[in-house]
Amino acid sequence: MSAKKKGSKISKAEKEKLQKEEDERKQKEEEEARLAAEQEEQERRERQHREQQEQERLELKDKERREDELNELRHLLEENHTAVTKLEAELKRKAKWERYMRCDGSPDPSVLQEINTFISLWWEDAETQVTPVLQQCDLALQLIEELEGLIADDPEPQEMMQYKDTLLSLQKLIHAKHNLITEDILKLANTQSDIETGNMQSVVQDKNITLCLWANLNKNPRFKGFEFQEVRLGFRLPKQLAVSDVAVRILHTRYDHLSHLSRPTPPRSRSSFASVAAGDQESQGPAHTPLAPPTAAAEAEGEQEGRASALPGDEAEVQSLKSESRKSAMSVHSGKEDRKSAPLKPVEEGGSGQEGTQTLVEGVPSGEGTSPPPAVESAVTESLVASVVDLHQFSSLGGVFYFDVFHLPPQAHSLNGWEIRQLLDTGLQVFPYPCEHTPLHSATSAKLDESIALSCPPVGASVSLPDSVIFLEEPQVARWDPTDQHWKTDCISDVSYDASERRITFKMDSFYVFTLMQDSYANMPFQDWELRPLAQDTALLTINGALIELSITIKGNQCMLQTALENAPAHIQGQWMSASALQNGMRAAGINIFTDEHSDKYVSVNAKDPLIEHTVYEQMALLSSAVAFSWSQWNAQCGQEHLVLQVCEQLEAGPVKLGAWSLYLLGAQRSQQLAMSEGSPAFSPQLAPGTEFHSTFLHMLRDALSPDATQRIRASHHHYVETVQRLLCATRVLTYS
Repeated sequence: MSAKKKGSKISKAEKEKLQKEEDERKQKEEEEARLAAEQEEQERRERQHREQQEQERLELKDKERREDELNELRHLLEENHTAVTKLEAELKRKAKWERYMRCDGSPDPSVLQEINTFISLWWEDAETQVTPVLQQCDLALQLIEELEGLIADDPEPQEMMQYKDTLLSLQKLIHAKHNLITEDILKLANTQSDIETGNMQSVVQDKNITLCLWANLNKNPRFKGFEFQEVRLGFRLPKQLAVSDVAVRILHTRYDHLSHLSRPTPPRSRSSFASVAAGDQESQGPAHTPLAPPTAAAEAEGEQEGRASALPGDEAEVQSLKSESRKSAMSVHSGKEDRKSAPLKPVEEGGSGQEGTQTLVEGVPSGEGTSPPPAVESAVTESLVASVVDLHQFSSLGGVFYFDVFHLPPQAHSLNGWEIRQLLDTGLQVFPYPCEHTPLHSATSAKLDESIALSCPPVGASVSLPDSVIFLEEPQVARWDPTDQHWKTDCISDVSYDASERRITFKMDSFYVFTLMQDSYANMPFQDWELRPLAQDTALLTINGALIELSITIKGNQCMLQTALENAPAHIQGQWMSASALQNGMRAAGINIFTDEHSDKYVSVNAKDPLIEHTVYEQMALLSSAVAFSWSQWNAQCGQEHLVLQVCEQLEAGPVKLGAWSLYLLGAQRSQQLAMSEGSPAFSPQLAPGTEFHSTFLHMLRDALSPDATQRIRASHHHYVETVQRLLCATRVLTYS
């Protein structure tokens, strides 16, 4: 046992030998690791040096040809712009000549003498038959459309003022004629009474308006309301009106002649329509009482309409539609004078018996009296500001609904074969509801307001959404305030929307002009987008919005909208039209994908340098006949001074093949292809191997294009290039996606 133990022990010399070998091995490994690290560092430095030299070489090469590339791009853009400008000028001259040679009896709205003669003669025309009056209104609307086109061309300031004055005069006259035919129909109400109800109900329609009239001949206290089944418009009345000599009118104009009259307001931050309405109700308190509602004459003034009203107890003489027509000079010159005397008020103003009443805008008595405390005045002001609809964010869709109640004109009576009728020269007289009262800032006034609110219940209205518009969200109701000249959300309650029936029902504390509103940017920001060529001078722009996806086919200077919506308006779906007509049509139909100078305040965007963005759109348009472009997730992570998008040569009409896309980084000084792909885990600005820097996106792509693609790009028509560029600049897909 002792011998085995002795043999198994390692001697001291052996231990020292093993330790020495271990130390030598570690030293050798450390030396090898040091040499490997030094070699790796040397290789890294050499590689970095080569890359730096290559970078400097490419930058120098780019710098040497920068001026030539910029000059070539500038020449291409100027050449295209000159060709488009020349052709557009020629088209305008041709259209002007054709307008001059037109021999249909219609005046030229750009010629002051002709249009003033037309307005004066039509104003003096006593015709009240429905068909000829509506035909003349249709002609006036065509003249208004011509004037809007002339205004859009940005004429000289003097001509601009002339066109705007003419447009306002025509709009005013159209509605005055609508009032005349309304009065004429109501005068004969008892001859058209319904056997079942004993009342008169009538519907007049053409392509521009729907006029619904109801005359209360029976005065049944149990009457609640009426539905015009053929047009799906209806109303509900309180008992006070059901037993009164009144007539109700719902005039739906498929155009909007009020929004452009709205006084300018600064754009606000994005807010929901519902939150604004809720703020109104909260500020008004649980027992909502209207502040002396505007009279119909005030509404008429604000709407450029020639209506007059009379209030009980008014000492002033009632202003009638006919007497107003004799006192008003319906020429363009008179419009100018009116606006000079009262620049912040409607075109025609006159005494309407409202002295001593409280206006909704000011919130203080217009007559003499004690001013409210500053705190009260501040609260009223904040409430009024909150109720104003921001037209930078919301749009009126489907036209305007004029909801009025009138005194029923005297009806004819038969006696011994004679027809006896009382003739009045007062025109249509608005029936005041609720009753006016002089406001006092006291506890007595509060009790009086409460009693009036209880004794004058709200009136109801129901509307079916027009087929010409699409509401991507639940429509919102706004009323026109003629005194303040704004669309507002106050005085409206109990709003109910039936999406399956496309029908909205609500109540108002009085009779107002109202419209249906939608957030203009409901379909923004975009989720993704793609622009790909289909053939020579033909491309497809597809935008996947926040709510719906749509595509626009571009062929030459014409565009066609396609959507998957079942109820898309037929007048723009699948119809070829110019880019400007498409933009106007889509906005009017509620399918907005276009931006303006205030859009970034209401949409979450990837802020980009506008100049760089515009330059990229110009070059994309030049290349769009042979190159496809698409959204990239990395565009949001490359900073404000750079843009990232996917690019691929595409000569076929089908979709781009998977894996064919390449990423490009674009800036003010340089464009480059990236080594990374759309599916890379992180963003890297590393240059793709075998590629170079270029000063323009155009030259960057031309290096990699095939001869066929290059030839197709060179053959692109300037009309097509201009159309693509306009759509890209209007949608700004690189910022709003």
